[in-house]
Amino acid sequence: MSDSAASLRRKIASAGDLESVVHTMKAMAASSIGQYENAVRALDDYYRTVQLGLAASFRQGASAGGSMPIAQQDAGAIGAVVLGSDQGLVGQFNEDMVSFLVQTLERLPGEKMVWAVGERIQSRLADIDLSLRGSFTLPNSINAITPLVGQILIEMELQREKGAITQVYLFHNRPKSGAIYTPVSKRLLPLDDVWRRDLAAIRWPTNNLPEVMNGREQTLLALVREYLFVSLFRACAESLASENASRLAAMQRAEKNIDELLEDLSRTFHRLRQGGIDEELFDVVAGFEALTEPSANSNP
Repeated sequence: MSDSAASLRRKIASAGDLESVVHTMKAMAASSIGQYENAVRALDDYYRTVQLGLAASFRQGASAGGSMPIAQQDAGAIGAVVLGSDQGLVGQFNEDMVSFLVQTLERLPGEKMVWAVGERIQSRLADIDLSLRGSFTLPNSINAITPLVGQILIEMELQREKGAITQVYLFHNRPKSGAIYTPVSKRLLPLDDVWRRDLAAIRWPTNNLPEVMNGREQTLLALVREYLFVSLFRACAESLASENASRLAAMQRAEKNIDELLEDLSRTFHRLRQGGIDEELFDVVAGFEALTEPSANSNP
């Protein structure tokens, strides 16, 4: 009985320690979600402002007979930037993204080159038949996203200048309600006629139409840089918010399982302990009866 009780005590203590770790990770994930969700909301207005600026430039350029000073090539190798996670305990976060990536790229013609952001997603991509050309370190805070965006833009521009790729797609998970996320993709480059016409069709929010007074091409190029920057920044923030939401959900499931395990172990321990107490009481009663029985038989 003592060995079984000691074993149960160790299991209960181990489960309690694991529950403390789960509580800590749950609290960290919950606190991290807020900063990334706030960043996404803050970027929405800025992204809309950049879109309106591009729309105004394209509309004015079309009326003046100008053209967009950006190379437009559609054929050639496709570069794919995939955002995943560095750490585990995120459920099917990376697996879902890899499945979505493979299904999407299969529908696109030409050679594919993939850059991974995050160690976990990189290990998943190594197991499939895709050309993994490089990786980036996943940021662990809002302030670390800007350097990552700069590295991605520099690498993509370098590959485009070499002629290695002519198109760039961005893959990431976008948060939905609660702990739900959905994999999405976005073509970043090239900025072709379809992209330009879609922006030019955006309705200006007021009746006072804007006008670029001087340096329209310089203004347009600056707006294009901001468009690429904010697109990547928002994708990173959305991916990190989705990752932490998925981790929070995983920790909540783990917490529930540990609570059930602790309840079961405690119930088994108390039952075993009560059984031992009952056996000891039975032994005491049996011993007392054995001692008092001869005295009772000796009476006339």
